[in-house]
Amino acid sequence: MSGAPDPADEAQGREKKQRRSRSRQPGSLQEYPTCEGKRWRFQIYVPKDPEYPELGSRRLTRSGFTSTEAANDALQDALKQRKQNDKFSGQVPLIGPYADEWVAGLKLADSTIAGYKKIIRNHITPQLGDIRLDKLTATRVARHYRDLEKHGRADKLGKGQPLSANSVHKIHVVLGAILDAAIEDGHLTVNPTKKKRTVKAPTSSEVRAQKPEIATWTAEQLSTFLAWDRDVLEDELFPLWRLIAFSGMRRGEALALRWNDINTKTMRISIRRAVNTENWSQTKTTKTGSARVIDMDAETLKVLAAYKVARAELSFELAKADAFVFSDDDGRLRSPDAMTSRWDRRLKSATATFESLTRVTLKGLRHTHATLLLELGEHPKVVQERLGHSTITTTMNIYSHVTPTMQRPAVDRFAAHLGKA
Repeated sequence: MSGAPDPADEAQGREKKQRRSRSRQPGSLQEYPTCEGKRWRFQIYVPKDPEYPELGSRRLTRSGFTSTEAANDALQDALKQRKQNDKFSGQVPLIGPYADEWVAGLKLADSTIAGYKKIIRNHITPQLGDIRLDKLTATRVARHYRDLEKHGRADKLGKGQPLSANSVHKIHVVLGAILDAAIEDGHLTVNPTKKKRTVKAPTSSEVRAQKPEIATWTAEQLSTFLAWDRDVLEDELFPLWRLIAFSGMRRGEALALRWNDINTKTMRISIRRAVNTENWSQTKTTKTGSARVIDMDAETLKVLAAYKVARAELSFELAKADAFVFSDDDGRLRSPDAMTSRWDRRLKSATATFESLTRVTLKGLRHTHATLLLELGEHPKVVQERLGHSTITTTMNIYSHVTPTMQRPAVDRFAAHLGKA
């Protein structure tokens, strides 16, 4: 015998039907009463596990909004985040989310990854992020590069101004690597950035042509500054500036130096690590990933020995073998950027005092070391080893401006060798 439908069953059926229908919608807003007045909530459905979409979805609810506008804004943000967190569910992804996924999987130096993220954030996602990977054409890439060359700068001071060839080249390299990964993941069959006849990324010669000239000091200028910094300013950081100028080591390498890296008997310094610029409370390997040993002059070693005595007078802990040479008074690593700021302040005073002094960066001390060695006729291989360049080609490309000064002594020696022939 059949009876009338149970109203409770009908209500439950309608609720299930409504719930299934709602799950197909982007999201929903609901109003509800509270003792403090009306409030609004939103609901969306998100994957239980984005890696395994077959597991289904779960409902995400956020409540307590005091207006429909606030609730809707939060809903749109949640939908955008859901879209970005979606692991593509078998579909070809957009460039923006895929680029974020690509950079998250890299195993490189923190500073390198930070640089890639900056390029993606400023020069890839805003312009190309909403394009599907398989819809990006070589023509669109070429137009993007031309736009960057005309008004691509994203920093506050130069926003909208032209981007340098070097910067566009870096963007080209990162975008190309992202699309290479997309090929390996099966989203693409060809990389549009490699269609050279259409894309025309900046060439190496164009990058070199726009590269600013390296500013260095002469031997006389360097001596003038160091004498003033030591004797007039009585700068506590004089040993740091002298070490960089007389060794050619990088800023981060000098700041990560420990006392047991300095061997006064062999007159050598071992450069094993550098300060991590992304987290300067930690150290990392050197830029090339390998340690090197460099010879040092006796006077610089005496300066460092005197500095060690002064540090020991502050605290015995600061002069222990494993203590950082240029730590703060608590024994902690110093910020590389803070040291650059201190250098800039000293240089400002020095250039105001001496008309002969031109403005050089802290890195300019490293460049000065290399330039003076090359001008003295030292073999570029020696300079490469001291500076820690991975190849001698790198050294020669950076200091190609010095080679004209190296030719005259060579020509004179050659002519003298042949005599009156």
